[in-house]
Amino acid sequence: MIVYGHRGAKGEAPENTLAGFRHAYRQGIRHFELDLALSHDGTPVIIHDLTLERTTGEAGKVSDKTAAELAALDARHNTAAWPEPTGVPTLADLLLTCPDVEHLQLEVKTDNRQRLNILCNRVTEWIQRNDLKDRAAITSSDAWFLQETKRRDRQIKTGFVADRRFPGPVKQATRMACDYLCLNWRICSTSLVEAAHQNNLHVSTWTVNRIHDMVEMENRGVDSIITDYPTSTRIFFDNRWRSGAKGIPGRSNSRSEPATICR
Repeated sequence: MIVYGHRGAKGEAPENTLAGFRHAYRQGIRHFELDLALSHDGTPVIIHDLTLERTTGEAGKVSDKTAAELAALDARHNTAAWPEPTGVPTLADLLLTCPDVEHLQLEVKTDNRQRLNILCNRVTEWIQRNDLKDRAAITSSDAWFLQETKRRDRQIKTGFVADRRFPGPVKQATRMACDYLCLNWRICSTSLVEAAHQNNLHVSTWTVNRIHDMVEMENRGVDSIITDYPTSTRIFFDNRWRSGAKGIPGRSNSRSEPATICR
């Protein structure tokens, strides 16, 4: 099972910060999911919301501040505790911090078309310049953005982010020539995964934090999971692989009182 750290390692360190990526990277995590927005000076920065208040405590929009100003903020609000201030990083910062990542899911939220157009240019150029076409996928629920990405470079992998069963996410992803289908784990079914695989889609489910649900996703055939607790999750799967066990060690596979990685 491929394990992606959600927003770096959202349950273990401040989300979408270099502190979080560095923490998980040092523990052997090499797959990350993260969110991108555009700064005032046209730099792709790593942050989930288009506004600043939730994670930094500052009022205003991401688009109102330069990359340098965003880096100077403290992004430890409403997230995992951390002893030192850590700002909003740029996409370029990530590769310097984690140089040999195996794969990145770069999610882009819906924004106005002008800003999305610039962001699309910047991110595709970054992937091309760093030779990351086999190590990155641009994901979004915004069909226009995904189609614009493919228009710029058809070799860049894309992924459709879906949290509803209707209209059919497999048909939507296939129509947009996507390579990944990124599903809310709650709508994931065996039949949906099988249909995705028939259309050569990698199925990645988010955000899966309980061991029981991870095993269930594995049983349904998903290719990867995105979790807030990547280091704990990786330990679980590594230990299970070494022991040759299936399911949750030390307990039955019943549905009662599922174990959890959350703490």
